[in-house]
Amino acid sequence: IIDTFRFNDWSNKRVLEAMRQLDDKNDASAIFSHIITLQDKWLLRAKGDPSQSGIKWWDTPFGYDELAGRWEESLNGWLRHLEPLDEAEIGKEIRFTPEPGDNGERQTLRDILLQINYHSILHRAEIGLRLRDLVLEPPQVDYIYYLSPANDEYLKAAAA
Repeated sequence: IIDTFRFNDWSNKRVLEAMRQLDDKNDASAIFSHIITLQDKWLLRAKGDPSQSGIKWWDTPFGYDELAGRWEESLNGWLRHLEPLDEAEIGKEIRFTPEPGDNGERQTLRDILLQINYHSILHRAEIGLRLRDLVLEPPQVDYIYYLSPANDEYLKAAAA
């Protein structure tokens, strides 16, 4: 399951790089900020931290120049949390305080991890559409490209 975070990291970094092409980065930065915020909120939920209820899904967006650093912090927080866990612990149910409209107040950690990474795909696509609307080419961020031999250097570094 950690590999889904590595794929998400690789994809999100490619999208961040592509966002450099935008003259007005505010809309794309708000979307990318949401990816970070939701990942941080779910980590607090997974840890049973009640402060997560103070974080809104679409909190104040970060500026473009902050996104790479904030992304790294968020990703590394999850990796530190997950690395010592075994499959049984990842399969355990997490209880959390739901927001209005949330699907329940408990999910398995595995389902939360999948939600985070699949939800990120949705928002990368939104940013890709913004790029296409401006006749800019979004990056290839499909999983099959992540596995490509051309990406071996990243895969080796991520696994280390």
